[in-house]
Amino acid sequence: MKKFMIIIGLLLVVFSFASKDVIVVGTTDKIRTLDPANCYDYFSSNILQNILSGPVDYEIGTANIKPWLFESWDVSDDGLVYTFHIRKDAYFEDGTQIDANVFKYSFDRVMKLNGDPAFLLTDAVEKTEVVDKFTFRVTLKNKYSAFVSVLGYTVAFPVNPKVFPKDKFYEGAPSASGPYKITEWIRDVRLVLEENPKYFGPKPKTPKIIIQFYENAQQLRLALETGEVDIAYRHLDPRDILDLKNVPGIKVYLGPSPQIRYLVVNVKQKPFDNPLVRQAIALAVDRETIVNDIFVGLAKPLYSMVPAGMWSHEDVFPKRDLKAAVEILKVAGYTKDNPLVIDLWYTPSHYGTTEADVAQVLKESLEQTGVIKVNIKYAEWSTYVEYFLNGTMGLFLLGWYPDYLDPDDYLWPFLSINGAKSLGSFYENKNVEDLMTAARAATDQFSREMIYKLVQNIHAAEAPYIPLWQGSADCEAHDYIDGIVLEPTQIFRYYILERK
Repeated sequence: MKKFMIIIGLLLVVFSFASKDVIVVGTTDKIRTLDPANCYDYFSSNILQNILSGPVDYEIGTANIKPWLFESWDVSDDGLVYTFHIRKDAYFEDGTQIDANVFKYSFDRVMKLNGDPAFLLTDAVEKTEVVDKFTFRVTLKNKYSAFVSVLGYTVAFPVNPKVFPKDKFYEGAPSASGPYKITEWIRDVRLVLEENPKYFGPKPKTPKIIIQFYENAQQLRLALETGEVDIAYRHLDPRDILDLKNVPGIKVYLGPSPQIRYLVVNVKQKPFDNPLVRQAIALAVDRETIVNDIFVGLAKPLYSMVPAGMWSHEDVFPKRDLKAAVEILKVAGYTKDNPLVIDLWYTPSHYGTTEADVAQVLKESLEQTGVIKVNIKYAEWSTYVEYFLNGTMGLFLLGWYPDYLDPDDYLWPFLSINGAKSLGSFYENKNVEDLMTAARAATDQFSREMIYKLVQNIHAAEAPYIPLWQGSADCEAHDYIDGIVLEPTQIFRYYILERK
């Protein structure tokens, strides 16, 4: 049945190709959920950014916050109380108006259900209040200088109370409040977005976007070259990206990105509960081979969780040193005669088909110590998420796209107690959390930067995460497509795409 649906979908794609009103996008990524209360992966969040409206948005192509559903806001002198004024012309696709009651329902629901991204609100928000129909008030637990930036992430996007139940997650298509609404969704096969007539903002440049899902990068490249899709977005193989630069009629877009990749270490699971083991692994990983051989220069080695180019970044992790790794392992009680045997997990499709190669390079680099033996294991994304949330995996690959552009977003989600639980490291350090809370309260960048550099150094010593590389942004499209913008926020806006 699924194969039949795929064939029908491809026929529809080919038929639609003749229309300027339709653009077809191909991807190997997957949608996990479209409930903002439980959505915490890049691709699902990006779909939400095209079908829902948020409290604030970013000016296209920049990291500059602008008012959106919240027209303006006031902050109390002590920095704890935010009073937001809501625009009066915003509606969901069924005609339900977005007002203060909707915002309170949505924020309270996120915090009650306590899904993957909930800590972004629960760690910050003390209470929410409806002041009047179009005035919404949020009281914070502590001063938080980046709070408005958090509101640009989908966890803060309002949902329709008539569609999203208060006491459980919703697995269907959201009621749209943004440029597009979903008119068809066959999971892992096809998603159809069509213009939302109830949207208060500018009309999409293209009335209909069809997103086709492919099993692997080879299929996606073929679909692009044969004209089955107009755009390929996530994930072509790095060598294919370079090859396509020389294909007539195809344009390759490349840009810097704050996306990072790293190893997560479950500090509650043996033998990873020993910080010496974590430090030895950090010393043995071979970043250079990964970025040069697998990503052919389209990535850079990373030595901190805060990406290069962002203020407060500091290279705090050591360069590769096998001799030092062996010495640390010896202190921890491991030798060639008593090797450290570990499992390394990866997910085969969510991050593209290069992931298996990355896992193999990591295995080889760790085993070059002569003391570590690595068993490679894998699981598909939905199972993988379940495994790291319940603590099944001890060492595994994960990636990060920014929720909001601030160093706080590269430290708090990883090193706070609630954030670490949501990422599977289960790291706990009250002193670190207190430092990060102080950084949130600081109003000048210099003070925050000094704190964040200290936190980065503590993180490198304790190593609950091991940064590996920083990626680049890419998109490949036929040259008749316009409107592709690789933004610093990593928001991919389907609604500004158009055929020339």
